[in-house]
Amino acid sequence: MNRLLVVRHGQTRWNIEGRIQGSTDIDLDATGVDQAAEAAPELAAYEPVRIISSDLRRAVDTARPIADLTGIEIELDKRLRERAYGPWEGLTQREIAEQFPEEHRRWRAQEPLQHPEIETWGDLHRRTGEAVRDIVESEVEGTAIVVCHGGSARQIVGGVLGFDEASASSLSGMDNAHWAELRRMRSGKWRLFGYNLGVPAPHTIGQGLLAKGQQAAR
Repeated sequence: MNRLLVVRHGQTRWNIEGRIQGSTDIDLDATGVDQAAEAAPELAAYEPVRIISSDLRRAVDTARPIADLTGIEIELDKRLRERAYGPWEGLTQREIAEQFPEEHRRWRAQEPLQHPEIETWGDLHRRTGEAVRDIVESEVEGTAIVVCHGGSARQIVGGVLGFDEASASSLSGMDNAHWAELRRMRSGKWRLFGYNLGVPAPHTIGQGLLAKGQQAAR
């Protein structure tokens, strides 16, 4: 592969409610279905030769319109799933702060979480890295589309660029149904040609509930 498009799934009800999704299998909501349909022609225009998706429904249903347009079968890989958040899944930040105050403090301070049921950034970085390595080192030439999740997308993009998990975490989370474009150079190195690309106008980027909640006041 010499070009990689890393796509975040469309919107879900839990995205709107600000609930941690992690490995919980949540469907796209009506807006998310529309977002996937709107993004599909733009992604199909890259003329992909492979489409690989997380096996969670919100990712697969984002990949499906692209597959329908291109005639390419979706390959499922559970290593592309979102970071597993264990007991936090289904909770809002307020509920996490109430039930897990010390871990929430560590999370807000960007310190490593210590709950045994919450996957570390390092483990997420390793498993997504293994999945993408299998894709980019395959003998198939052309463009691959990888459909995944906010946290896994950051680790994938960072991993391809040679970042460690901490540096990859410094990337902003992509908006729903947005993507990053990476291309392999003749030297063999990968470069980022675009990040948080999508159909809506650029001024709408970063307007999701989670993204807005993480930003300093303007």
